[in-house]
Amino acid sequence: MTAGQEAPAGTRESWDLVTLRQYDDFETFARARMGDLLRYATALTGDPHQGADVVQEVLVRASSRWRRIRLTARPDLYVKRMITNEHLSWRRRWHTRTVVATDDAALHALAPTHADPAAGVADRDDVRRRLASLTPRQRTVLVLRYYEGMDDADISQVLGLAPSTVRSTAARALLSLRADATPEDVR
Repeated sequence: MTAGQEAPAGTRESWDLVTLRQYDDFETFARARMGDLLRYATALTGDPHQGADVVQEVLVRASSRWRRIRLTARPDLYVKRMITNEHLSWRRRWHTRTVVATDDAALHALAPTHADPAAGVADRDDVRRRLASLTPRQRTVLVLRYYEGMDDADISQVLGLAPSTVRSTAARALLSLRADATPEDVR
């Protein structure tokens, strides 16, 4: 789709473009996109708590810059790029954080008492493990492409890369994931 063209009615993209025009104030944007931003950050970090921290940091910065951000063609992509950059910055400085161990009794006290929903846990854990084996750029490209459903142009805008770099990064990431696959993984 070229600049100035509208997406076909009923598509996610047309809804986003119509909705994005309504984000004159930051609070409206944050309320409408919070779920998407949290899901995106959680997929990037692999941890919902860390993802929420990243989104919180980014939204604090975005609120003070909203007058400029809302003038961009796609404020949602701009904020996703901010989330990506914050995640990658956190990954670079993770070694400065202190982790305090919690004893098993405290963890068991916090655990839910209902039945274990193990049906999808193994699959989600496998996907997280495989994504964690990739480089941060490869993981980010795959999350944006397959989890967020973005095309190469949008991904290149979020990451500040050429579309050809996005495609080659995705190809290398998929090749790496296939090399790690076992016969029962291939369906």
